[in-house]
Amino acid sequence: MMAAMRIRIDAVDLPGLTRPAPADGKAPAYGNIHVAVQRRDRPAELLDPQPGDAASATWTLECTTSASPTGTEVTGPYVQDRLGRRFIYLSWGTVDEAGTFTMFRRAKLMLDVIPADVLAAAARDGLLVGRLGLTDEQGGPLCTRVQPPHITWTAAHAD
Repeated sequence: MMAAMRIRIDAVDLPGLTRPAPADGKAPAYGNIHVAVQRRDRPAELLDPQPGDAASATWTLECTTSASPTGTEVTGPYVQDRLGRRFIYLSWGTVDEAGTFTMFRRAKLMLDVIPADVLAAAARDGLLVGRLGLTDEQGGPLCTRVQPPHITWTAAHAD
């Protein structure tokens, strides 16, 4: 049986609006950095881009859950599914004067590493909350597979 659930991503510690080129010259400098949730199979369709210097950023995603032999399956317009692994893309990009977002990095918020009891409680109560910081060890935009302890997943009652 399918049930409606929301996923709320609460992000703090954003890296700022600019990223200078590293001394080794292996990457360019970036300006007017923003971050957003990417829609499944539509990289140009982004949910609520937030500036890289925001104090925090929150996105709420509508999704559905269903029981499967391996646990609770989560699907939705912003839930990616590659090789049986489900995740949410946070896309980093620059925004030009015309408002065009050009992606340069992504982070994968892995859903298949959420503890089964937390995911089951979220499916029952209607809300899964992921809390994370978005700055990597070098002070730039976080770009990696994000899983605990870098993200904390909890279940909550939907309002």
